[in-house]
Amino acid sequence: MSKVAVVYWSGTGNTQAMAEAVAQAAGADLFTAADFSADMADGYDAIGFGCPSMGSEQLEESEFEPMFEACKARLAGKRIGLFGSYGWGDGEWMRNWEADCQALGAALVSESVICQETPDDEALSACEALGQALKGA
Repeated sequence: MSKVAVVYWSGTGNTQAMAEAVAQAAGADLFTAADFSADMADGYDAIGFGCPSMGSEQLEESEFEPMFEACKARLAGKRIGLFGSYGWGDGEWMRNWEADCQALGAALVSESVICQETPDDEALSACEALGQALKGA
């Protein structure tokens, strides 16, 4: 079984609920973006990253994006999963984030999970499937 981390930022609690579902299904260590560092990434076989869409469909800029930027050099060949919520738009932030991760050489374990506003049962089920994929089940 893989050692898995789930790292997230949440402003309203929506992405936090998603992170908790991913982490529980993966048997993962759960961290906020402020509590995770690039050095910690080396200790995990797989990492789930969760961040909502902010502003003009971008990652949260004060905590999540700096942490993720610092982790980028350690993601080549690493199994990762992405998830997050949004309030408007069409998911462009996630498509951009996926492309960025693929360019780094990270291996996306499954389709990313996005939901509009509060995650419903379908979104939480998708988060659980993402968690299973992260742990390699």
